[in-house]
Amino acid sequence: MKKNQMGEFARFIEEKGLKSTTQRDEIVNVFFTLKDHVSIEELHHKVQKKNPKIGYTTVYRTLKLLTESGLAHERQFGDGQARYEPVTTEEHHDHLICLRCGTILEFENKKIEKLQEDVAKQHGFEVKNHKLELYGYCKKCRK
Repeated sequence: MKKNQMGEFARFIEEKGLKSTTQRDEIVNVFFTLKDHVSIEELHHKVQKKNPKIGYTTVYRTLKLLTESGLAHERQFGDGQARYEPVTTEEHHDHLICLRCGTILEFENKKIEKLQEDVAKQHGFEVKNHKLELYGYCKKCRK
């Protein structure tokens, strides 16, 4: 996890008038070390391995604070379960979601990004944010 993310989160917590807690810090540390899009349940399970005393509600509230602070995105991939990913300064990415096994693959494609910009420009539209999610079946599930 990057120190600046912890610092940003600490400032956000302070601005909200909330206390910095060890449990919250442990949750944030685990979250920023993960590579996958995680549900609250998945993050809770991973956090419990480090500290079994951290409850589901604390994980839930911390993820909501991370989202509110702009350090995490909440995503819905059609399975009825919210998933979270850290906000990064890297290139924008989109998602391929397998309808059978639930695998979520990230991809970047400059041609798609340019095409979206061109379409918006043609319609006099200023894009502030967007997401592209493609649903289908991964190579493994198509066999």
